[in-house]
Amino acid sequence: MKSLYSIYDSILIDELKPALGCTEPIAIALAAATARKTLGAMPDSVTVACSGNIVKNVKGVTVPNSGGMKGIETAAILGIVGGNANKALEVLSEITDEDRKKTEELIAKGICRTELQEGVPGLFISVTVRKGDETATASIVDCHNEISLLMKNGKIISRRESSKNNIADEDERKSYLSVEGIIDYAEHSDLKAVREALLTQWKLNEKIAAEGLSSSYGVSVGKTLLKYYDKNDVRIRARAKAAAGSDARMSGCPLPVVINSGSGNQGLTVSLPVIEYGNSMGKTEDEILRALAVSNLIAIHQKKYIGPLSAYCGAVSAAAGAAAGIAFLHTNDISIISDSITNTLASVGGIVCDGAKASCAAKISSALEAAILGFELADEEKKTFVSGDGLVKENIEKTIETFGKVGKEGMKETDIEILRLMLEK
Repeated sequence: MKSLYSIYDSILIDELKPALGCTEPIAIALAAATARKTLGAMPDSVTVACSGNIVKNVKGVTVPNSGGMKGIETAAILGIVGGNANKALEVLSEITDEDRKKTEELIAKGICRTELQEGVPGLFISVTVRKGDETATASIVDCHNEISLLMKNGKIISRRESSKNNIADEDERKSYLSVEGIIDYAEHSDLKAVREALLTQWKLNEKIAAEGLSSSYGVSVGKTLLKYYDKNDVRIRARAKAAAGSDARMSGCPLPVVINSGSGNQGLTVSLPVIEYGNSMGKTEDEILRALAVSNLIAIHQKKYIGPLSAYCGAVSAAAGAAAGIAFLHTNDISIISDSITNTLASVGGIVCDGAKASCAAKISSALEAAILGFELADEEKKTFVSGDGLVKENIEKTIETFGKVGKEGMKETDIEILRLMLEK
C-alpha cells in the first residue's frame, strides 16, 4: 500500500499547481515569454500556432493583468513584453502599466499572427518570434506548464522527451487510480507529502472566491446565488464560492488559483464546496484535507479518460469529485461515495465546453447543484441510478470510464462544430 500511496502523492503534487488566470492564455504567455527570452531581443513579428481547443479556451477569456484585454494575441504579446518565463503558470504576475501600454501598441501594429493547427494534440501551442534573421520557437504540448520544445534559428536547444514518454509515465501512474484506492489512501495515508499542496489550494482558492464575492466580475453568478437564495444554506454557499472564484478568474482577476487537471475552474470546483461543507460540519483541518484528497483524485481519475481539453465540460468531472469529497466528510462508506459520483454524472454528464469565458461560473454552479443532489440522494435517500439508466454501468469504475469515452471520443465532432461556430463571423 505504501507504494500506491506514493503514486497518489506524486499525482497530487504534479497536478495541484498555482496558476494566474485561465491556464490556456497563461500557457500561451509562458511559451511566448520563453521564446522571447531565447531570442534575446524584442521581436519584430510573432506567430502563434495552436490547436482548436486552445483557440476555443482563449477567445473569450480576459487575460490576467492585461487591463481587460482578451485573446491569443494579447496573451502572447503580454508574455513577450513583461512575462517572467521562470515563473511557469504565474508568468504574468509582474506585469506593469508600461507593459500593458506597450502590449496595446504592438497589438495595434499587428505584429502577431495566429495559425490554427490541425492534426495535433488538443493542448498544443507553438510560439515563434523573429528579429531580422534570428528566430526562436517555444512549444507546449499536453502539459500547460512545461516547454516541450525550445529552438533557436532552427536548432534544438531542449526537448522534453516528448510527450510520449512523459505521457506514458503519467498514464501509467494514473492507471492505478480507482475509487476504492482513493478512499483507502484518504483514510490511511499520513498525507505528509501533499499537505502543503492541499493547504495552498485551500488558501488561494478561498482568497479568489472572497474576491469574487466582494467585487463585480463577469455576470456575478456567485454573488447572485447569495442574493436570491438562502445564504445560510451550506448548499448555496458551496456553489456560490466556487462560482465566484470562476467569476473573478474568467474576468482577469490577478489572483492565483490552484488547478486540477490543468484547469483553475476545475480546481475551484473540486475544492471550495468541500471546504465549505467541512467548515459547516465542524471538521478538523486534517479531516478536510483528506476530503480534498478524495475530491481532487476522483476528478483526476475521470480526466485520465477524457484528456485535458475536450468538448466535455470539466466542471462536471470536478463536481463529481466534489460530490465524492462531500460524501467522504459524512461517511467512509464506499457505496455512498460511489453512488454520489454516479448520480452526478447521470444528471449532468455531457455539458459542452464552448471555451473559457464568464459563463463557466454558471456551469460550475449547475454542476455542483447536481453533485449536491447526487450526494443527498445517495446518502439520505439511499437511491442511485442503476445500470441501464443511460450511460450508467454495473459499477463505478465502468461508469467513470464510459463517461470518459463519451468526452474523449464521442464528442470529437461536437468539438469541431463548436469551434467552427465560435470562429464564424
